[in-house]
Amino acid sequence: MAVAPSEGAVRTPSDGADGLAIAGLTRMSTCDWPDHLVATVFAQGCPWRCTYCHNQAIIDPRTPGVVPWSQVRELLAARHGLLDGVVFSGGEPTRQLALLDAVQEVRAAGFGVGLHTGGAYPRRLARVLPWVDWVGLDIKAPARLYRAITQVGGPTTSAEAAFESLRLVLASGVDVQVRTTVDPTVLTEADVAELSAVLADLGVRDHVLQEVRTQGTSPQYQAAMVARGARA
Repeated sequence: MAVAPSEGAVRTPSDGADGLAIAGLTRMSTCDWPDHLVATVFAQGCPWRCTYCHNQAIIDPRTPGVVPWSQVRELLAARHGLLDGVVFSGGEPTRQLALLDAVQEVRAAGFGVGLHTGGAYPRRLARVLPWVDWVGLDIKAPARLYRAITQVGGPTTSAEAAFESLRLVLASGVDVQVRTTVDPTVLTEADVAELSAVLADLGVRDHVLQEVRTQGTSPQYQAAMVARGARA
């Protein structure tokens, strides 16, 4: 059985940003940070097993990175004045301790930093927030339904981490967009409305609902969607 992530359990090499395990690199993106032209770094590994995850190949934290940080460094050196920044996505980028070094290096090179996170590691998120300009934070469901989506830990373990991360981001003053991928195998319209109300009460002003994409999801999830009459 999968268990909730421990924030003290993950170790990465002590060679700065070069220790970041990178599963992929998009050299130019217009959709990963609203109104910004960015490069997107996909960090390997995630502690959660979300039902609708379309990045199945990069979930396993034991899989080594395939893109060296040197490629990101070279890209940034060649794209001054062309890119607004770098977005760190995943997987779950805060899983890796080398993220802080990578973020600081990007900032030192004169670029903005965006971060996509599910909030699985709030203490690690708190360490990188001072160097982050924008956060895209996934809040997946009302707390009571979180495990049905993340499929790890106790009934509300992953929810506790995610909502603690949300409070940290809101308190930091960093620009944030909260996103919810609406999984129709778990969430009803009433559940989504409940979540939206909770987020508004917490002070969220930018909450975006996203439609599930079945491409790249597990065969089991695709079958579940087909059973609901959705297009796989």
